[in-house]
Amino acid sequence: MKVSVFYLPSIGSRAEIEQGMAGLRNDLYQKMLRELTEQAQAADALGYDSISFTEHHFHIEGFELSTNPIMLDLYLAMQTEKIRVGQLGIVLPANNPLRVAEDIAMLDHMTGGRAVAGFARGYQRRWVDTMAQQLHGVHGIRPGEHDAMDQANRAAFEEHWEIIKQAWTQDMMKFDGTGWQIPPPETPWTLDATKQWGQGVEDDIVTEIGVVPKPLQKPHPPVFQPFASSERTIRWCAREGITAILPPMPPEMQQGLYEVYREEAASVGRDLKPGEGLGVLRDVIITDTDEEAMELWHEGPAFCGASWFAPFGFGDALRPEGRDFAYSPEEMKEMGLLFAGTVDSVKKQVQAMRENSPVDWIFAWQYNGLTPHGKILQTLDRFANQVLPEFTD
Repeated sequence: MKVSVFYLPSIGSRAEIEQGMAGLRNDLYQKMLRELTEQAQAADALGYDSISFTEHHFHIEGFELSTNPIMLDLYLAMQTEKIRVGQLGIVLPANNPLRVAEDIAMLDHMTGGRAVAGFARGYQRRWVDTMAQQLHGVHGIRPGEHDAMDQANRAAFEEHWEIIKQAWTQDMMKFDGTGWQIPPPETPWTLDATKQWGQGVEDDIVTEIGVVPKPLQKPHPPVFQPFASSERTIRWCAREGITAILPPMPPEMQQGLYEVYREEAASVGRDLKPGEGLGVLRDVIITDTDEEAMELWHEGPAFCGASWFAPFGFGDALRPEGRDFAYSPEEMKEMGLLFAGTVDSVKKQVQAMRENSPVDWIFAWQYNGLTPHGKILQTLDRFANQVLPEFTD
């Protein structure tokens, strides 16, 4: 079983966030960088597979201060040795895909082939609508929306991915899509240097471009999509060879998506082992007592979930069919949707999860700032050294 660590990341404790405008405080941002460095170094030494960050903008409230996860990846990669670094994920509809392809390829070279790539569609309209206003009518879309806005977002996402894939794998490329024409028609280029040592020009007009550098890893870094929950998205990931990461959801729905992924992968000639191609996101807190773990969970993850994510509709995925309320924390632990407690309790929770689905990759969500730094270091150590050996061949 592989385990990666995932961060929003946020700055400040619950009390500091509740004071207001925590995102403007440079002292909290500096503290966040120091603590993330120590946590990344600990995860590196403990053998975690990768560490990844979100992309969000304008979060004056203090949650998710990760405006450039690629830059944060490089910052931490320079202070670690083996752990892979990535994004969960870059919001493709709100970005220039050629710039994304270049930046991740640079990250791959600068880290010696330790880059992973993660791409998301974007749901927070305050920043997606602002950042994407020049990109063919893209808007943020709430989870579960299926309307014209959702279709435009999805079309932009898939077009941007196709451009990135070509940029990484083809020496020279051209693309004629809905939002992008690469290169633009009738772009002049008369340099003798290109005629002698390059290509992609005919009659002094650019006909192709070559995106450089290419990634160090071939054909490109591993690609992930967080946090997928629709059958359509899972099937697309299976066809594209992308690892989909599932948020906590009813076990029967989770198992159904595992089956959908494997079925769709087989339809395009991918013969997968049980669990391959998918991962799951889980809150992970390990302390000396179950009571302490739940106190920390309520103070950090639950506070963040209720005040920041529930208004966007993320809690709906945890609402079982036929019920008008979500699972309780105790029910979540019993089904392996939440890992919180002592080492022995978390072992039982991991076992419960694996009895429902052939999970082979866990993305362990660490709520830096909202959970005390020392408790995160303790959790990373205990999960790696005392829990995982029970589930690793």
